Amino acid sequence: MDAFYLPDPADPNRFHSTELTRGPWSPDSQHAGPPSALLGHVIERCEPREGFRVGRVAVEILGPVPIAPLTASARVIRAEARVSRPGRSVELIEATLSSEHGLVMKASAWRLQHAEPELELPVDALPTGARPGPDTAPEGTEFPSTQPVGFHTAIEYRFVSGGFVESGPAVCWIRLRYPVVAGTVPSPLERTLAAADCGNGVSSVLDWGSYYFINTDFTVTLHREPVGEWVCLDAVTYPERSGVGLAESQLFDEKGPIGRGTQTLFIGPR
Repeated sequence: MDAFYLPDPADPNRFHSTELTRGPWSPDSQHAGPPSALLGHVIERCEPREGFRVGRVAVEILGPVPIAPLTASARVIRAEARVSRPGRSVELIEATLSSEHGLVMKASAWRLQHAEPELELPVDALPTGARPGPDTAPEGTEFPSTQPVGFHTAIEYRFVSGGFVESGPAVCWIRLRYPVVAGTVPSPLERTLAAADCGNGVSSVLDWGSYYFINTDFTVTLHREPVGEWVCLDAVTYPERSGVGLAESQLFDEKGPIGRGTQTLFIGPR
């Protein structure tokens, strides 16, 4: 295994899942991070245009994603001009991910044109701040899974504060050890989507053995394209007795803030 997914030589939309995609809830199902990154992979390759980048991705998790061959595709469903710029400047892209049993995930993404030249903005209006870098924290060793191979072994994670088996908010750096698709280099968007789905895990406030807190979706909004291999989550989880919760992550790279991620949580006793 040298990647989360192996492309099918006979079908450019078909990908073979490896054990590196395995999640913590079932030995037969994937962590939502890798398939979300795979959706990002096909979104970025859908009618690419110079001077554009994805500003937001909303992922809907329609059921367990099996560790099996998957079909991923994307299409532009809306394009329009905004303000006074000529031509299309904003595009909405729809992507789907299916197994042999049907649709398992879908995503929508807004792709926006860069300002050229860059806008003159007040310095005090620009986002600032940083988190201690990954070099300040030890490599993580504890993950609540009995599986010898899975997403937890395919990433490097370093906690500045908190931990997978510690209750409460956490600051965690994550980077991929493997490509999302074999033969390719993970893009900033792919890296961010794979990491951002970990928000509910790194900031869990409920015991993994007593409760499940599975996200039904997640949304990532990026005001800046990430740089480097590391993505930082400053995450917090808000559970409710109703069984519906929220995980929220401020996202950073080593240069500073890049955006936010949110997850709706379905909570219950094991």
